[in-house]
Amino acid sequence: MERAWTAVFGELTSEKTKAGFAPARIRIELLAGLTVALALVPEAVAFAFVAGVHPLVGLYAAFIVGLITAVIGGRPGMISGATGALAVVMVALVADHGVEYLFAAVVLMGLIQIAAGVFRFGKFIRLVPHPVMLGFVNGLAIVIFLAQMGQFKVPGTAEASGHGVSGGEWLSGTPMYLMLGLVALTMAIIWVVSRHTKAIPAPLAGIGIVAAIVIIFGLDVPRVGDLASIAGGLPTFHIPTVPLTWETFEIILPYSLILAAIGLIESLLTLNLVGDMTGKRGGASQECVAQGIANTVTGFFGGMGGCAMIGQSMINVKSGGRTRMAGIAAAVFLLLFIVVASPVIELIPLAALVGVMFMVVIGTFAWNSLMILRKVPLSDAFVILLVTAVTVAYDLATAVFVGVIVSALTYAWSNATRIRARRHETPEGAKVYQVQGPLFFGSAAGFSELFDPENDPSLVIVDFAESRVADQSALTAIEAVATKYEAAGKRLQLRHLSRDCHQLLTKSGSLIIDSDDDPDYEVAVDYSVRLGRLGAGH
Repeated sequence: MERAWTAVFGELTSEKTKAGFAPARIRIELLAGLTVALALVPEAVAFAFVAGVHPLVGLYAAFIVGLITAVIGGRPGMISGATGALAVVMVALVADHGVEYLFAAVVLMGLIQIAAGVFRFGKFIRLVPHPVMLGFVNGLAIVIFLAQMGQFKVPGTAEASGHGVSGGEWLSGTPMYLMLGLVALTMAIIWVVSRHTKAIPAPLAGIGIVAAIVIIFGLDVPRVGDLASIAGGLPTFHIPTVPLTWETFEIILPYSLILAAIGLIESLLTLNLVGDMTGKRGGASQECVAQGIANTVTGFFGGMGGCAMIGQSMINVKSGGRTRMAGIAAAVFLLLFIVVASPVIELIPLAALVGVMFMVVIGTFAWNSLMILRKVPLSDAFVILLVTAVTVAYDLATAVFVGVIVSALTYAWSNATRIRARRHETPEGAKVYQVQGPLFFGSAAGFSELFDPENDPSLVIVDFAESRVADQSALTAIEAVATKYEAAGKRLQLRHLSRDCHQLLTKSGSLIIDSDDDPDYEVAVDYSVRLGRLGAGH
């Protein structure tokens, strides 16, 4: 733990030295944090409604998770807080067992995430293919857009749902036109400011100008205070009041596992996206630990837990936030809003915040993916559309799992059709099969069909110089071929096996004979089928 904090301190020192923390940099970081904090308020309140808990439960989660991950997370610039992806899972637990069970589940969720970081499971995020990433950002952009639709309904008439608010009455007439006009004005201000100055974050300029217009002219439009009062005190330590029994563990464990998985997937994918924008890599395991610590602490301070938020992270990065200072500032500003500035924050028109999020949607959606759908392989185009649709219809974790599975099956099928062999005979009368393509479970059947034991000569050489034996299914296929040659009274020789395969075959108990004509590989297997079963691996 001491080394971990030393590493974090060293990283903070490195960032300070690199950035110099000149007054201009400090101002940019603080203003970026203020912009993010303003955007966090309605999101945290809305997601608290989705989960069926008090708004302060969502706000406390946004503060605690945001602060801890900003300090020790794997990527400076990322913003974490209460999210809709987690809220839709929590709603059933809260409805059936109450909010105290939610706090207990969040604590266990955090411990699971810490374990994932300690065992370095975060590295597996690199297995997510690029088409899945494109589908992820497109689907998430659509989800962010849909989540804003509830702000166009009469306050107090909508019901919480997974992607924002459903039910209730839509604004109509002058209120709707005024709302749309202010949203468009906010977006226009952001577009203009972002192209003419870096002195102030464009989203903050949009929020400030539109809020000033609404307050000065007394326009009757929905405001943050119409969602709920955000006034409150400091979060206090609170041990979840649940029975410490096996039954309680059985209740919260399934929820904790799902929450931990969704939280880590969304956080690690956001980490990759922020890394692409800031030119930084690594930190996956550190992010897992940071998310775990943040959620464990949050559960003991009355918060609903959270994970990385792609929308707010994009706001932060595009506002100029590049160091941990911006994330820390966002969390501190959010706490100040709750404790001392709630009357002012509640006056901010929702239209300004919706305009900011719409600009996030435009910046998040991978528009180039629409252009490349006809240029990429059909399977990749299908994965992009599939992941986008599943993200919108279900949730992020399901979409990523589906996308990875479909991509893996497509890859396996593609490689399964690549197995083939060139054939020729040596002057001594032996027949040589030069196998090409990977030999694994998908190509095992095709491999067996390459050989002709009945008509081949007494000595057959199988050359793997242009192939690779990948798994036990491949070895089983080789054994089946060997058995056929044995039944025909013929001899089989395997050549050009790599060192790892040589070691595995040795462990399996098969007779390994190094061949003099293969000095570079130092391995070749002169395998008489009468000597027994082949082992595992290549």
